[in-house]
Amino acid sequence: MNEDTHMDGHNQEVDFEREDLAPKPILIFLLALAVGCVLIYFILRGMYSYLDAYENHHQPVQNPLVKPATADTRSVSAGDIVNFPQPRLETDERREINDFRQQEEQTLNSYGWVDQPAGVVRIPIDRAMQLVAQRGLPTRSQSGAEPSSDGNTGREGARRSDTSGVPAKRK
Repeated sequence: MNEDTHMDGHNQEVDFEREDLAPKPILIFLLALAVGCVLIYFILRGMYSYLDAYENHHQPVQNPLVKPATADTRSVSAGDIVNFPQPRLETDERREINDFRQQEEQTLNSYGWVDQPAGVVRIPIDRAMQLVAQRGLPTRSQSGAEPSSDGNTGREGARRSDTSGVPAKRK
């Protein structure tokens, strides 16, 4: 055998990589991160409670003629909502949009007056489509008159102003 080879079977060139991270520093980092997050939570909670108390303490004094409001001016009761000017915030968007859609569907699919003194009514869309299919689209009456244009208007004015009694020649 070769003298360079050790008899114990261990190769000195083969060894584990020493650049790997040990689990202890990773666990310490995660623990420090959790403690830091909890610490920041309590700091922010304390800061916001301080700012809220500061804001409540420094609210402007209300006029004595104004009826006293609740201590927290940011809370609104259900009765106060009707006092707000239009447009108000939506409280239940789904119900409100469904009510609006039902109202529109009712308007589109029913008969009713648009302008009663003028005699204008509305009819359902299906009926309007049937009437258009039966009668066709409305058109202007064709009475044989020339459509008005600048040239025709000029000729008509010249014909009326002519006092000679001789008919004008058409070109």
